[in-house]
Order: sequence, then C-alpha cells, then structure tokens
Amino acid sequence: MKELVKKWFNAWEEGDFHAIPVSENFKHTSPFGTIVGKKAYLNLVESNRDKFLGYQFKIHDEIYGDHNACIRYTARQGDHFSLDVSEWYYMSAGFIKEIVAYYHIGEIREERQLRHSKE
Repeated sequence: MKELVKKWFNAWEEGDFHAIPVSENFKHTSPFGTIVGKKAYLNLVESNRDKFLGYQFKIHDEIYGDHNACIRYTARQGDHFSLDVSEWYYMSAGFIKEIVAYYHIGEIREERQLRHSKE
C-alpha cells in the first residue's frame, strides 16, 4: 500500500500524471465532486494543468491498512498557494481504485462562521 501511495505522490511531483497508479475504473471524490474513470480523470487534469501540476508535498501523517490508507499533507504550488489535505486511498489488484479527498475550497459562508464571545 505504501509503495502505491509513494508512486502517486512521485508522479504528481514529477508532473507525470499519466504515470499515476490508478485502475481503469478509478473514482476520485473531492469538494468539487466525483470523477469516475481513469480516462475522465486524466482528461480533467489535462484540461486544468495549471491547477494540478507544479506541486510539492509535505506529508504529515500516514496510516496504512491492508487495502487502504489515510494521508494528511500540505500541497504547495509556487510561493503563494498551499492546501491542507486529508485523503483516503482504497487499493485493489495493485492499483489505487478510489480516493476520497477532504480540504477547504473557499471562504466560509457568513452563516457558518463562528461567533466569539465578548468576554
């Protein structure tokens, strides 16, 4: 499991997204929605290279099971963008078959902001 996750991150850091170790029926879920299929995912990356490529990753935590893993990391793109992410990876037959990613993608709506006491 750990080797697959390392291959995933190495491919992204090298900009070789065609080398990501995912199955043909790969599924990726994030705050932006769910993409189903390796081809659809690679097409999305190809169309949005500026948003997907050029990252360096700092891994904070790694937990591995028999067929899954959870990784918490910070992704940095250039000097002005970073994103803190937690992802669940699900593996089968030597490939990543699914990733579920958790991260914040924008401003918190006013009605969801915390209020601070006046004490």
